[in-house]
Amino acid sequence: MSRGGLTIEGIDRLIHEPARLIVMTILNAVESADFLYLQRETGLTKGNLSAHLAKLDAEGYITIEKTYKGKIPLTICRLSEAGRIAFGRYRAEWEKFMKKTRLKRA
Repeated sequence: MSRGGLTIEGIDRLIHEPARLIVMTILNAVESADFLYLQRETGLTKGNLSAHLAKLDAEGYITIEKTYKGKIPLTICRLSEAGRIAFGRYRAEWEKFMKKTRLKRA
């Protein structure tokens, strides 16, 4: 990704997409979150959230558990260990990029 000569070399494009970045940030802060909580916090539609969760799940960044609370279906999402590592790398790369941006402006 380039902007005026600056590049983000190690950025994880899967995480960098705004909706997935919000989901990853939320899941990094909690032990687990159910689908409705994620939908409420992100403002995404059910279909859109499902699509983003499927991409993160396919990459192994999250785990999705389908269960029931009484007779009501419940989908629980958790950040996997691989997801925690990838998110940590993403944040480190983003911070390096931001540091370079500040130095260029100074």
